[in-house]
Amino acid sequence: MSSRPVHELIKELSQVLVQISDKVVENLFNALHAVKYQDEQGARSIRIVDQEIDVAEVNLEERCLAFLALQQPVAGDLRTIITIIKINDDLERIGDLAVHIIDRMPEISPEMLSSFAFEEMGMRAGEMVKRSIEAFITKDRMLADRVCALDEEIDVMHRSVFKKVTTLMKSPDSDVDQLVAALSISRYIERMADHASRVAYEVIYLVTGEIVRHRRGFYEKLIDSLNE
Repeated sequence: MSSRPVHELIKELSQVLVQISDKVVENLFNALHAVKYQDEQGARSIRIVDQEIDVAEVNLEERCLAFLALQQPVAGDLRTIITIIKINDDLERIGDLAVHIIDRMPEISPEMLSSFAFEEMGMRAGEMVKRSIEAFITKDRMLADRVCALDEEIDVMHRSVFKKVTTLMKSPDSDVDQLVAALSISRYIERMADHASRVAYEVIYLVTGEIVRHRRGFYEKLIDSLNE
């Protein structure tokens, strides 16, 4: 580990996290585009980028662990490194979910995809990831709160897909396999939003020292406060 000042090392690790986040979000958007247009070459590129993300995630975690062992940070510096490790893990999982979307590409037609709002849903999830990382960099508690509130919008969209799929499945001439694939894609995007919310929770922990993700009634109080 370098003998440079601790704050410079933390800044460098934070910048690596941002770079990973940028790749993850770009791969998500590319996955949505590839599925929409049945772009097999694009799908292969997404898998390659995901492998790069996996390598970068492991490298960043190893650097953070080395930092903890050699620098033995306390207080705010310790919270920052712990937060980076946790966010790093969530970003890697979001990257995996983009690949899961690609895995469903052979099972669903563009016509079936067009009957659902997956592109809008995915764009919103991607924006949640971007905002949560921005909240981390700026240590903006209010922005982190808003990311958590946006998760409910994705949940509503996912529930709408679920209802539509279950209704269509009742038709005797329904294509059940394609409908199951559609429901899976919706679930993947909904899980991406969940991970973006987890990133926001970690920002709240970083700024306040509070662990809020398991607090009863947290969502309800948060949404009420944002509507005031």
